[in-house]
Amino acid sequence: MSAPPLLRLLGQFRLELGTETVELCRNGQRLLAFMGLRGRVSRTVLAGTLWPEVTEDRARGSLRTTLWKLPRDDPPLIGCCGDTLLVAPALRVDVHALTRTALGVVRGEDSPHQALPPLDLLTGEDLLPGWDEDWVLLEREHLRQLRLHALDALAEALVRQGRPALAMEAAWASVRAEPLRESAHRAVVSAHLAEDNVAEAVRHYEAFRRLLREELGVEPSPRFARMLPERP
Repeated sequence: MSAPPLLRLLGQFRLELGTETVELCRNGQRLLAFMGLRGRVSRTVLAGTLWPEVTEDRARGSLRTTLWKLPRDDPPLIGCCGDTLLVAPALRVDVHALTRTALGVVRGEDSPHQALPPLDLLTGEDLLPGWDEDWVLLEREHLRQLRLHALDALAEALVRQGRPALAMEAAWASVRAEPLRESAHRAVVSAHLAEDNVAEAVRHYEAFRRLLREELGVEPSPRFARMLPERP
């Protein structure tokens, strides 16, 4: 049996049908990307989102044309139920795999002794980089925030499991994504303290403190300061 169709939206847009990569026009990419993220949507909402600068009649006409140009797969990639369009159940979307993994980490559903934490997936490429439409920007920011929370939670879980080196990898991935995020820096300090590297922990705290002062004119939270041993 051939592999189910796969829609990749993390990084460059890519539609894979079996062993082949299918080339789509720009509107076809936009339509499949939106449907892949939402799953089901009314024709009116879809047309108005993808073609907001024209009249409703012209937008719906563009939608019909774009749907007609999609690959004639069996079953079709996009189905119809009245005025609602639905993604074929067989279509896999990489964003959903990332979302399930990240939510599982945030909820603490992963095995406490998981051999390989999902660092590669949580530190992968952004959603459709280079696409600047409003609906893409909204989805990209939502995914970014979910990833950051998952990385913070993963780092904390790995510290509790006695795996500070992997915790440090997760924590630094979060720091690189958002350098002013305190929770990420707390995770770095937690990993240092778990290895009894107090000097490293203090140095990192002080570096973050200087960064906050320079960028925002504020101090780290009292919670962060209490993580460190009392000093003269």
